[in-house]
Amino acid sequence: MNLIKSILLTPMWRGYIAIWLVYIVLIAVVLQTNTLLTGNFDPAMIFFAFVSIAPSAIVLTLVWPLTGWFERRGVGLGLRCAIHFTAALAFAFGAHMVLTLLQEPLERGIEWHVWPFLYNVMSYTVVAGLFHTMRATAAAQRQALAAQQARTLLVAAELGALRSKLNPHFLFNTLHSIIALTQRDPAAAETALFQFSDMLRYVLDTERAGADRVTLDAELQFSRDYLELEQLRLGSRLQVHWDLDPALGDFVLPALTLQPLIENSIKHAFNPYTRPGLLRIESRRDPQAGMLRLTVRDDGPGAAQEAIAASPGLGIRTIGRRLELDYAGRAALEIDSRPGAGFAVSVTLPCT
Repeated sequence: MNLIKSILLTPMWRGYIAIWLVYIVLIAVVLQTNTLLTGNFDPAMIFFAFVSIAPSAIVLTLVWPLTGWFERRGVGLGLRCAIHFTAALAFAFGAHMVLTLLQEPLERGIEWHVWPFLYNVMSYTVVAGLFHTMRATAAAQRQALAAQQARTLLVAAELGALRSKLNPHFLFNTLHSIIALTQRDPAAAETALFQFSDMLRYVLDTERAGADRVTLDAELQFSRDYLELEQLRLGSRLQVHWDLDPALGDFVLPALTLQPLIENSIKHAFNPYTRPGLLRIESRRDPQAGMLRLTVRDDGPGAAQEAIAASPGLGIRTIGRRLELDYAGRAALEIDSRPGAGFAVSVTLPCT
């Protein structure tokens, strides 16, 4: 009883039963084509169609565990075809014998024997093909889910590495600059320490709370603190131009989306050089497309696309993977750079 109940509650088997019931009704209608034209309908034909077809439908359910056995044992295509061929012949012969016992005594010629036999072979083939397709689809879904979970774990690990990567970087560069600043301007050193503390609190809060979403204003403030601390070290070499849409401050985006792009420009366009450089940070909304676009652009040496693809850098690659997972293809990360033409990274996010 529990087995029957579990079968009836399974969507696959409910669909299987429904298809066969519809098929039984259609066969009953076809068998009474002539009587229907005269208005004489014999309900007994539905019973006859049910008794003729239902046993075959029940027996064919055994193909489902057979396909499962193939899947678990990794049976090859050739052996599968051989087993199915043998099973199809056995099923067709058995179904033909059952149908013969149900039929009224008639003079049966070769046509009567051949076509029902071929019909049963075809029924087995269709059901076996359907079951194999369903198992293949389920396996593909499991693989896709496993791959998705693996990518999610990878991005989570990379994001954790990205968070922990900030601490030693600032402990050396920023604290060294603040120590030097305490002798020249104690008030400025105190302000820098508060900014540094706010940055660490931002990183620790998102990690401790598991908050992967922040407002654009919070991400921008984190980036401003970062840049002001970097300016303690770089001085006039780092010139920053903000071109922001003030209406986008409440927009929610993944934490640590903007700052790693800025850090990438600092590392490649400012640290190796003594000349001044310009860093532009822009935010724009495209109302027609319903998208937000964040761009970080520098006037550094740029890079060839081959060098960008081969770069072992963690920040930009992690952001790209997060966008792919979080927005399912609706977000994008684009890099525009050529040797001698600067480096620009744009992140496009859906507004809804």
